[in-house]
Amino acid sequence: MGRLWHLLAHHRHRGREFQPRFQASQIAFSWLGGLLAIATLGGLTVAIHLPLVAAPLGASTVLLFGFPGSPLAQPRNVILGNTLAAVVSVLCVAWLGTSPWVMGLAVGTTIALGQRCRCLHPPAGAVALLGVLLHARPLYVLVPILSGSVLLVLIAFLFYGLQDGESYPHHWV
Repeated sequence: MGRLWHLLAHHRHRGREFQPRFQASQIAFSWLGGLLAIATLGGLTVAIHLPLVAAPLGASTVLLFGFPGSPLAQPRNVILGNTLAAVVSVLCVAWLGTSPWVMGLAVGTTIALGQRCRCLHPPAGAVALLGVLLHARPLYVLVPILSGSVLLVLIAFLFYGLQDGESYPHHWV
């Protein structure tokens, strides 16, 4: 039993070097960025009567403000990854309907296109799935996905421009 306990304890501590550590100031700044980004999209939605908020954009916000240095959080990944996913979901719905296998096809195709086009963005899987669940039409690509993604990237760019430490983006394309 002692050997098993030792192995479990060693395994539990082993993964810690792979998880990023954040200082309190980074956590506060990330919290504020996420709050302002989604509140801005929500406020614009109310003001201009166009839906700019979708649940997958919340996940994009986590990457943009929680780990902005990640390759998956760069503008190309956020904008192109989410937009490709929206296009995939609209085409899947138009051609194949909304059955469970179509949901899987939309997400799988989004992953493959993200890898092929070098714009992999994990929230794009949720964009594709949501599109099928909502029986998405072509407007879904522009509003909320493309417009919301572009606005999030712009908000992140402006937000990080006000900070001395972290810069965003690390690259545009």
